[in-house]
Amino acid sequence: MQEQILRIATNELSNQLENPDIRLIDVRPVDAYNGWILRNEHRGGHIKGARNVSAKWMNYIEWIEIVESKEITPEKKLIVYGYDEEETERVARQFMKAGFPEVSVYHRFVDEWSKKENLPIEHLPNYGNLVPPVWLNDLLSNKQVQDYSNDKFVICHSHYQNRADYEKAHIPGAIDLDTNWLESTETWNRRSPEELKKVFEYLGITHDTTVILYGNFSHPTYDDPFPGSSAGQLGAFRCAFIMLYAGVKDVRVLNGGLQSWLDEGFKTTTEDGKKHPVTDFGAEIPSRPDFVVDLPEAKVILQADDKNLVCMRSWREYIGEFSGYHYIEKKGRIPGAVFADCGSDAYHMENYRNLDHTNREYHEIENKWRDLGITPDKHNAFYCGTGWRGSEAFFNAYLLGWERISVFDGGWFEWSTDEKNPYETGIPEHIQ
Repeated sequence: MQEQILRIATNELSNQLENPDIRLIDVRPVDAYNGWILRNEHRGGHIKGARNVSAKWMNYIEWIEIVESKEITPEKKLIVYGYDEEETERVARQFMKAGFPEVSVYHRFVDEWSKKENLPIEHLPNYGNLVPPVWLNDLLSNKQVQDYSNDKFVICHSHYQNRADYEKAHIPGAIDLDTNWLESTETWNRRSPEELKKVFEYLGITHDTTVILYGNFSHPTYDDPFPGSSAGQLGAFRCAFIMLYAGVKDVRVLNGGLQSWLDEGFKTTTEDGKKHPVTDFGAEIPSRPDFVVDLPEAKVILQADDKNLVCMRSWREYIGEFSGYHYIEKKGRIPGAVFADCGSDAYHMENYRNLDHTNREYHEIENKWRDLGITPDKHNAFYCGTGWRGSEAFFNAYLLGWERISVFDGGWFEWSTDEKNPYETGIPEHIQ
């Protein structure tokens, strides 16, 4: 017979919110945590101060590592809540088995907490631009969906010169989008306004089209001469950034990419999605030139107290152990840039994603950045080697509602090609 888990009432939880010895755990999907209404709750988002440990992740052998990375320790009293009572209690018991002595559950989030306007709920400011698979499936099924009032949308399966990835399996109705169509194969910077205009019109995208982007992550390695061809979700963020810069008003990314669609059990197809070309994009390109920083402005940012040039490269790239790319020779870093550590290499963003490839809990990203001095009151220009990781970081800041954000488009690739530009290698003194 299982031990009975203590259940707490709404007023008890409300009185405990400011208790520093309490850790509140939200086991719902990360999309619900961000703000999407998935079970008819009155308000979307999560209880103020809660951490997200999705019940889905219990199936991963790294579950305890996820918990530890969120600084959830046995010294704290845990209160676990979710949508489903059985699922919530299953996660609570998992914590108890892992050595957490004081674990209780709260089962009234939907029918009480979300209905009472005086009880605090938080959400990702621009959660609507990071969509869950169920939302996209409903949109494709012509159902009324949350946070959408448009009458035209285009779904793009992003890839880097890997149409075979699209042909193998894609979301029904999605068209393929090669990242090379939006960025130059010589500089890896965004293409000219004239080139972008032609591509958007060919794809059937106008400035007021809702665009939903996603990619397929298929474990890129440096054994592949073109590792980016297997990092489709990174490519989706790159395309999202360029579209926002160009002037597409409503750009969204499928949280977790194709994997999240498959995890929900939704069907894929091999049938090509039909493109519906248009005659005019309908707005000047770029409509948001402030979203891009080029080399001269990057140098100015490095000298400013109210601006950051944010390095989204890996530690090995940062200290100059390797360049990170087959086609970049020089190793090292830009002196004065703030290191924000993407993860293992140029084709992974582990430090900004969950194990199921969904975006990491936004509070964790914001706290990490704040500790580094990356704050919304400053102009933060993100960069990497050639723009993909910088674009994903930019999109995370965009989701947070930050306004003074850009991508230094040339990144290390452009910086390193000019011998006059200074660079450093080794571990910086301020980190040692």
